[in-house]
Amino acid sequence: MLSAVCVLSLPMSVLGNEVEEKQTIQKTFVFEEVGDSKQVVVDNFEGSIRVTGHDGREVQLVVNETLEADSQEKAQEARREVRLDITQSNNTVRCFVDGPFRCKNGSIHFRGWEHYGYKVRHDFQLKVPQQTGLHLKTVNGEDVEIEKTSGKFEVENINGGIRMTDVSGAGRLYALNGKVRVRFTANPNADCYFGSLNGNVEIAFRPQLSANILLKTFNGQVYSDFPVSYLPSGKPTKKTKDGKFIYKSNDFFGVRVGDGGPELKFDAFNGDIRILSREQ
Repeated sequence: MLSAVCVLSLPMSVLGNEVEEKQTIQKTFVFEEVGDSKQVVVDNFEGSIRVTGHDGREVQLVVNETLEADSQEKAQEARREVRLDITQSNNTVRCFVDGPFRCKNGSIHFRGWEHYGYKVRHDFQLKVPQQTGLHLKTVNGEDVEIEKTSGKFEVENINGGIRMTDVSGAGRLYALNGKVRVRFTANPNADCYFGSLNGNVEIAFRPQLSANILLKTFNGQVYSDFPVSYLPSGKPTKKTKDGKFIYKSNDFFGVRVGDGGPELKFDAFNGDIRILSREQ
């Protein structure tokens, strides 16, 4: 249920023929049911996403939109072509940025903002109930930042990193040209994937971790605070440095931490993998 809507527009500024417009969109949603089915979906294109978990049933959404155009005509074209759709269906809140850079199947075919003569950016800030499932994606923005949530997650950032702080839950993270960093308050109880192309993957677990771990890195190394035993697969080279275990392999290899458990998959291309133990 939508409980509040507020749109604040700032005056348009014109420098020569160039145009800049800013507006802030604020909406509040209330989930109809309590349970694990709550979900927030953000499919952004240009801009950042920041999510914070809180006690309660409301989703508090703030979107800062910035439009830059080469001329008044291009600004009008941007208003027609780039649209932010925000909807709620049952226990799902969905935000979708559409534009000429989208294919019919929702994938991206981007020619560069210079081709369009304008640029539209959306920066999302959300406060969600802690157990909310998150499905987040952006293409050209800063890091996707998430803190204090405990639901399932699926996050993808193209040309940026992913940072999750004081979270629990399980899911999939992938960053292209960015780092993946997570600090868990409770170890995952289901399978996870942590991947990056051209960035390090650094995941901090609680000391009681028990999991089966699959690891692969190219042009990088694997560091672990946890002693491991090998699962049947090709063994990597191994050494120690500064009290940490270091592994190197060009293909996936499997290790077990503790008594085993969920499958945690780490995949880094041109980056290191760091599996850390956090006390607090």
